[in-house]
Amino acid sequence: MENVTELAAALCASVRGEVEFDAAARALTTMDASNYRRVPVGVVAPRDADDVAAALAVCRAHGAPVVPRGGGTSIAGQATGTGVVLDFTRHMNRVLSLDPESRTAVVQPGVVCDTLRAAAVPHGLTFGPDPSTHSRCTLGGMIGNNSCGSHSVAWGTTADNVHELEVLTYRGDPARLARGGLDGPAPLRAGAEELVARHLALLRTGFPDLPRRISGYALDELLPEKGRDWARAFTGSEGTLGVLTEATVRLVAAPPARALAVLGYADESAAAEAAAGLLVHGPLTVEGMAADLVGEAARGALPRGGAWLFVETGGRHTAEAEAAARALCRAAADGTTGQAVLTDPLDQRALWRIREDASGLATRMPDGGEAWPGWEDCAVPPARLGAYLREFRGLLADHGLRGMPYGHFGDGCIHIRIDFDLLTSAGIARFRDFGTELAALVAAHGGSLSGEHGDGLARAELLPRMYGDELVGVFGAFKELWDPDRALNPGVLVHPARLDDNLRFTGLPARPVPVAFAYPHDGGDFSAAVRRCVGVAKCRETSAGTHVMCPSFRATGEEQHSTRGRARLLHEMLTGEVVTDGWRSTEVRDALDLCLSCKGCRSDCPVGVDMATYKAEFLHHHYAGRRRPAAHYAMGRLPRWLRLAAALRLAPLANAAGRVPPLAALAKRAGGIAPERPIPALARRPFTHWWRAEGAAAARADGRPVVLFPDTFTNHLSPAAGRAAAAVLGAAGLRASVPAGPVCCGLTYVSTGQLDQAKAVLRRTLGTLERAAPGDAPVTVLEPPCAAALRTDLPELLPDDPRAHALAGRVRTFAETLAEYAPDWEPPRLGRSVAGQTHCHQHAALGDAADRALRDRAGLTGPLSTGCCGLAGNFGFEKGHYEVSVACAEDQLLPAVRAAAPDAVLLADGYSCRTQLEQLGGHQARHLAEVLAEALADEP
Repeated sequence: MENVTELAAALCASVRGEVEFDAAARALTTMDASNYRRVPVGVVAPRDADDVAAALAVCRAHGAPVVPRGGGTSIAGQATGTGVVLDFTRHMNRVLSLDPESRTAVVQPGVVCDTLRAAAVPHGLTFGPDPSTHSRCTLGGMIGNNSCGSHSVAWGTTADNVHELEVLTYRGDPARLARGGLDGPAPLRAGAEELVARHLALLRTGFPDLPRRISGYALDELLPEKGRDWARAFTGSEGTLGVLTEATVRLVAAPPARALAVLGYADESAAAEAAAGLLVHGPLTVEGMAADLVGEAARGALPRGGAWLFVETGGRHTAEAEAAARALCRAAADGTTGQAVLTDPLDQRALWRIREDASGLATRMPDGGEAWPGWEDCAVPPARLGAYLREFRGLLADHGLRGMPYGHFGDGCIHIRIDFDLLTSAGIARFRDFGTELAALVAAHGGSLSGEHGDGLARAELLPRMYGDELVGVFGAFKELWDPDRALNPGVLVHPARLDDNLRFTGLPARPVPVAFAYPHDGGDFSAAVRRCVGVAKCRETSAGTHVMCPSFRATGEEQHSTRGRARLLHEMLTGEVVTDGWRSTEVRDALDLCLSCKGCRSDCPVGVDMATYKAEFLHHHYAGRRRPAAHYAMGRLPRWLRLAAALRLAPLANAAGRVPPLAALAKRAGGIAPERPIPALARRPFTHWWRAEGAAAARADGRPVVLFPDTFTNHLSPAAGRAAAAVLGAAGLRASVPAGPVCCGLTYVSTGQLDQAKAVLRRTLGTLERAAPGDAPVTVLEPPCAAALRTDLPELLPDDPRAHALAGRVRTFAETLAEYAPDWEPPRLGRSVAGQTHCHQHAALGDAADRALRDRAGLTGPLSTGCCGLAGNFGFEKGHYEVSVACAEDQLLPAVRAAAPDAVLLADGYSCRTQLEQLGGHQARHLAEVLAEALADEP
């Protein structure tokens, strides 16, 4: 390849889409969801097919390889590459047309699967293939891999649902592929027809007969008896033959109603052996998973057993779907340990989430050990699955490996993450030996090395063990006809790289780097914490739902602002090849700049990536010994300034100055505050002053003791919430006390990465509470992010201080305190609907079950919205964040509030949420304690 600078310049001159050769863009695309890592020279985001053609022409002139990429969720490494990556997700991401009469849709390669499915819903249709990443994987990627999903027993693979494809060869020749022929380069068509004619017998006998045969090229689709289907033959070629620019796909009728039969079995082998026998009943899915992938809470929703089959049935109405499910249960009854039939869509969705999250959950063993893909999706004939699984388990034991199988039992395809050691030479050698032996086992059962995710870098080297050298040689000849330059996704499928080359952990630090947080779930190793991100990209979901992650990606749509993107940059920072400045990296800093520290990823990410903590860690090192942004001094140290203002009684003066535009503008400029933001008013009388003057004397002298924690926001900005909480706790029979000395959770110091100061503040808080509130009384924290900081950040910043762990265990939210310590108290009945938001830290770190129960008991009905308000403490106030902050609020919170009934009670326990609602819409929200206290005051 010629000079990279010249290549980049030529692409910029020829392509209308973005051309990015900077370190950040390259770092974001070094990996997909596999074990592999290849560093590209640059990234191009084409705007249309003409842009793709222009990019190919430039790459051809400079000898640059090309790798098409969709959502980057491939598990075998085929979405990585060393040349120019074509990112189709930014612009070529639309459903161009949908014809309900012919049941077809025309799509661009970057359209997300769920976007197509949503467009089909009004017509009673859907796109049949639905891999577990359906909310973020793209149609182009699905066509490249021949993806399948849980409904393939009914609707087949992507190849079964492809009608016509438009592609460009590396040499720029356009081709239209369909059943019956290829409208494109005559030499390609003639050469392929001659190749097929020369190997008719081999193509008719050399492919295993099973529903999930994904490995290799589907050259048998070009046989005359199969209608010479060029579109099917191209599907599954993993970007090695041509670049897809448009696809016409088939849609299927979606059953109006569905039921889910959940069948329990003694173990996974019993479930696997039963799966094939259920296919005669015409189910939509037959999915299997074992108990080791199901948490205790989720297990309570499942029938008794050590493994389960999820079998979905359809019907014209709920009764018909349920009848089909119950008939299937009766037929399976003798072999099951328990059964359940679910007809409520919400109940079904809750169980399906357990199954879909398995690809992430399986990356951590029950004891915390890491597990990896690599042999993720082998498939055998369904009738042989039980026997295959037993031998597979034996092979794992022979190599001293562990894994938790799950997957598409009805199609004979299992998924598994295995605890390979991919960090040492001995572990990598075992990884290779195991794969070689497993390939032989799969072939012996008449199976396919890949049953869903393609061969990529993980399995292509072993294709001769499945197909034999002669048929693999025919694959090479087919590739040569399409791509004689060998420039499309080199190293994949044909002329493959070794399966133990390009592993993504090579280059990471051999020893843990010094860090401020303890990372107890990762052995204190920051690299291990970053390795948690396996690339399944759930953080790229944009549909509204029950999740928070990742608000900045939902606002911008840019990979660097997703949890995965930030984790990739941190990985590259630790590797040091692309991102070379370590903790001083501007690429990582810029990506983390829009992280709201909402902690949504802590709960929504299937593997528990905690980007808020990683951000704090990075900022701590990045600014060590250096000048920080003004906002870090102004808002990061807000507790100090507010305490000083209260001591000097400056609140009236500060509030008056904040109402004078020139003075307010000067203050905002000096403090790094967004000019669009009004400066919030300080409380004239902090909560602690009120408590000492009035509250303590009025508090109950009897009852169970509780400590009311005067966090910075409640104390200095929203004391009404504190006074209300004191009143409610007293009415509930609890004896509240407030620490006499200063206390702080350290939140603002943590979120800005001032971790040394955070530790000092937290030690002072521990000392104050030790003197003022000894014992085991609950510490009630009204502000959710402060409660989350004390419960999660405190013990991880001070892991060797037993007081830190003790306090973390004592922290309770307002609702948790009432539920645990005043369970018999009956709150006033309001009988009104609610609107507002569950705080993102409640969602991610605290839980809101107690809050929901308390609202129910108080007659406050209706759900609160999810998501992040977008203000997120200092984030929304910082200069440069205003537009993203507003976009986050407009994602879920503001629309939900606008749609609420006029008399709905507007709830938001977080001060930031209340401020955002007031500043962006004039909505006056209150803490739940305020609503209850007002109702108590109104009672006779």
